[in-house]
Order: sequence, then structure tokens, then C-alpha cells
Amino acid sequence: MEKMTGRDDGAALVPIEPSPVVILVRPQLAENIGAVARAMANGGVFHLRLVAPRDGWPQERAWRTASGADRILDAAKIFPDVAGAVADLHRVLATCPRPRHVIKPLLTARGAAAELHAIGARGLRAGILFGPERAGLDNDDLAQADTLVRYPLNPAFLSLNLAQAVMVLAYEWWLAAEEAPARALMTNETRVATKGELENFLGHLVRELDASGFLRNPQKRPGMIRNLRHFFQRGEVTEQELRTLHGVVTELAKKT
Repeated sequence: MEKMTGRDDGAALVPIEPSPVVILVRPQLAENIGAVARAMANGGVFHLRLVAPRDGWPQERAWRTASGADRILDAAKIFPDVAGAVADLHRVLATCPRPRHVIKPLLTARGAAAELHAIGARGLRAGILFGPERAGLDNDDLAQADTLVRYPLNPAFLSLNLAQAVMVLAYEWWLAAEEAPARALMTNETRVATKGELENFLGHLVRELDASGFLRNPQKRPGMIRNLRHFFQRGEVTEQELRTLHGVVTELAKKT
């Protein structure tokens, strides 16, 4: 795997291989190309191709907006047309906000990411076409692709800038290979308490509530204890939190 060093924190950014090729068709602003490289680095996508950039290449302004993703720009390849940019690829996807009069498979960004991983797993190379900032891909560009990609966003406002469009797909690409759980509890130096530890605390709490007279009504006592149990069982209480609560109950008991 190729490795890139990010300017912001010095951490190694590792592209997921086989990384798809991002192909910018007739990009207009160097700053946008730099922002695209930054988005690609965030998603672990490394390979960048530029088709007929309006102001030529290289452009120093692109490196200024890449925020440390310089190696993506350094390795970028230039082509005069889309046909040349995709000639060595096996599959080509194309972003298209409102596909009209085109009969091709249509994927969401998430579906495209899954498809790209599946293509790579077969040993094939894939690329994604992104159109110029003002008009997007034209019909001749779309004819070079076998699959279209459309982002399911607010239909009343589907306007994305070039870097945002690349960022959405790069994020989904990274997420498709990410092994971290979708939900986690940040416990830092403590850990989630066991059921036994929680039961020990609840016993401590009920004993002191009995001693203070809070649970003096025998008819309501079982329901009140169940409510307390439900409250503490509902979340993942940490061992540190239980120790703190033990201390709270002990101190409150001293005042009775």
C-alpha cells in the first residue's frame, strides 16, 4: 500500500487498495482540484486523473488547498480526453445528478462504493468520472461509463461542489471497508461495568433507601425499585461511574 503523510497531524494516510481512480473531467479551478485531493486522502483514495484541465497543469494553487495531500497531486496523470483516461480501466462509473435519456444501471454513492470494492476484489480496475463544476458530464462523457451514480439528497437542492461530490463517494468507499462498529461507547480509561457490579451498586442503593425511609411504602416499594433498576440498566454504565455513585450514596447516607 502507498502511504501519505497528512499535514494536519502527521498521521499516515493509507489508501485502500485496489483504490479506484478519481477522474476529473475538464476541471476549471486549481483550488477545486486541491480540495478534491484533500477529500480523496480523507477516504483513502489515492489515484487522480485530470482530463483537459481548463487552466493547464500543474497549478500551484491546487497544492495550497490540498492541506497536505500533496502526493496525490504529485502523482496525478493528465489526459486530453475521457477515452484516454479510462482506456486501461475495466469498469467506469460516472456521477450524474439527473440522468435523462440514458439507459444504464444507477447506483447510490453507497451502492457504488460496494460495487467498487467488488470490482477490485475480482482483480479489475475501476474509475469514477466527475464532471466540470458548472455543467457536469455531458452525454459523450456518460457514453464512456457503464454505470451511473446518483446521490440521494434533497431533490429540491442537489447542488454539490466538486470536492463535496468526491468527498461523499470517498467517505462511502472508506466506510465500506471500515471494521469499526457503527456505534461505540468511548470509555477512555474505564470500562463498561458488568451486571454483577451493577447489581452490587443497586443493592447498596436500595439498602440506604430503606434505611432513609424513602422506600417506606410497602405497596410502592417493588415498583420504585424496578424503576431504579430500569434506569441504570438502560445504558452502559461504566465501572468508574458506579464507583462515583457508590460514593454519592455513602455520603448521602451519612447525612441521614
